[in-house]
Amino acid sequence: MFSFISWFIPSVPTWLTLETSPLDCALQGLVGACGISILCNLLRVYLFVEAQSYADGKDGPSNKRSHSGGLIHRIQFWILTLIIGLVGSRVASLVVLEFCLRAISTRLTAAQDPLTDSVLQLLVQCQFSLGCAFNCSLQFLHEGAPQAWLSLLLAAGLSWFLASQCSRLRRHVMSMYPIHSTQRYCGVCIGLLTSGPSILTFLCSALIITFSVASIAAVSSINRHFLSTSEALRFWTPLTICYTLLIIYMQEEQRRQPSGQALLNTVVVRLGGLLVLMLTVGRWADVLHILLCFTGEAACLLPAQDLLESAYKGAADVPRHVTRNEPQRRQKKLEKHD
Repeated sequence: MFSFISWFIPSVPTWLTLETSPLDCALQGLVGACGISILCNLLRVYLFVEAQSYADGKDGPSNKRSHSGGLIHRIQFWILTLIIGLVGSRVASLVVLEFCLRAISTRLTAAQDPLTDSVLQLLVQCQFSLGCAFNCSLQFLHEGAPQAWLSLLLAAGLSWFLASQCSRLRRHVMSMYPIHSTQRYCGVCIGLLTSGPSILTFLCSALIITFSVASIAAVSSINRHFLSTSEALRFWTPLTICYTLLIIYMQEEQRRQPSGQALLNTVVVRLGGLLVLMLTVGRWADVLHILLCFTGEAACLLPAQDLLESAYKGAADVPRHVTRNEPQRRQKKLEKHD
């Protein structure tokens, strides 16, 4: 009887099924979304502290901006959790490798620029790639584990705790830092006053480690889909040529139009090129996951317009000698308040 009824129910296509269990996908998506939240909150803290310090150095009012989009950030968090959990390891690996290639090319071509000119822009752009890095890394590290969900649950709990602490730090700094840093009311704000620039260095170091592990996982995840070396070459050759040309184009475009709109345009070009490539040598599941990546990139970049504006305009507003002499000036400020 049941077999007769199931004959009328269409089966789910294999390219719509998940690579792992729904629980594992949900936990991986949660870890990726928490990583993006930590990155954005620490970037906002860094930019606010730098803007406040520069305004104090000029003895003028700081450019304070309200960050009241709490509901928007919560919606963004759960959308990213869903999208990162649904994106397959193959497409997530391609996104990670593309960002690593773009980051290396950006640092090589902008070697003479200060850290805050190019690296800060790169940190804003890597949000969704960071989520994909956690996705493919966790899937690679837990492949074949009998109780992988327990380890993923521990990772999700730790990520949730760190994300909540960074969110509390951002809210505290936005509201109380101008008072606490001058009146010396709390150790957190005094610590940010003396070592605020180290946040950017810490983020860079953490992302280098994260994407290094993710690159190894990405190459392994992609190569296991090929049965022979010829199939691997047939995939890697057009991928390498396509993304080399795309990166050259995107860098030239951002030099001509250094703005957030140019960044959004390069996202469309980058994922559009990957979509065409997957229509040629990929699978239907890859095409569906790339369409999800469009939504994920939009969910990361559209609510981060303040970060985009600071990344493209902050370096032009703050003179280079201010950043270079920032630690000495902060120490003098503390001595003046003693």
